Amino acid sequence: MTFARLVVTAGTLFGVVAAGDALAHHGWGSYDTEKAFTITAPVEHLEWANPHAHLMLKHDGATWEATLAPLSRMQARGLSEDMLKPGVTVSVFGYPSTRTPNEMRAERIVVDGKTVELR
Repeated sequence: MTFARLVVTAGTLFGVVAAGDALAHHGWGSYDTEKAFTITAPVEHLEWANPHAHLMLKHDGATWEATLAPLSRMQARGLSEDMLKPGVTVSVFGYPSTRTPNEMRAERIVVDGKTVELR
């Protein structure tokens, strides 16, 4: 195998692996878009980190984890970490996970009367 062919092969393999990771991350197929619902509850805990923030809410005796948008998108739309402090009541609209109980993909959130579209 020539050096040029080796470089092309290695580059192709890298591209395939990188594309697979990107598709896995951005694939929302594990959420049931036919069962949209809203949870209104106080914030228990917030993980404000990329690639997506995560919000923990206590609802009907269970703790739900809501996967939010990337930080830059939420900040650009007026949602800050300070707005999601523990104890603040929020309404989160989204879709339940088909794989993980009590997990949801959040589409929008209402905080202090302000609606923020996350997708």
